[in-house]
Amino acid sequence: MAESPEMRIFHLLREVTVEYGLRQAEFATRNGMHPTDVRALICLLDAERAGTDATAGWLGERLGLNSAGTTAVVDRLERLGHVARSRDARDRRRVLLTVEDRAKELGRAHFGPLIDGTVALLGGFTEEETRGVRRFLTGVRDLMDGDDGTPGAAGVSS
Repeated sequence: MAESPEMRIFHLLREVTVEYGLRQAEFATRNGMHPTDVRALICLLDAERAGTDATAGWLGERLGLNSAGTTAVVDRLERLGHVARSRDARDRRRVLLTVEDRAKELGRAHFGPLIDGTVALLGGFTEEETRGVRRFLTGVRDLMDGDDGTPGAAGVSS
């Protein structure tokens, strides 16, 4: 039976996410980290780009970790020199997390060619095509954010 064009696109998206996950795991291994550490760095970099204050509680929510698990991740990343803790100047009770330049440099060295290639690829798209890609990826992300938490609900089926 022939696949629908929509299912072919879904399977391509799944291939891309699997391959990207493998590259994240390779980066983690190469730099003495756990894959969750890499996910934490990505969350913290996203927060920085969005101008969001990142606390351990905020990070734990994004990673789906309890307080002890989040502390272990932050401790590992701090020990490796990838993350810094600092008191919030507006509320000294809060501790903010930031990604150190060293971690950004490591990430750029590993993922830079992929980032540059992706940006170049998108540069060849029309504005309308770029809007379509953004709308599709945003929609998929929003579907996953609305996931009911059931294992495999994000599409492990054929």
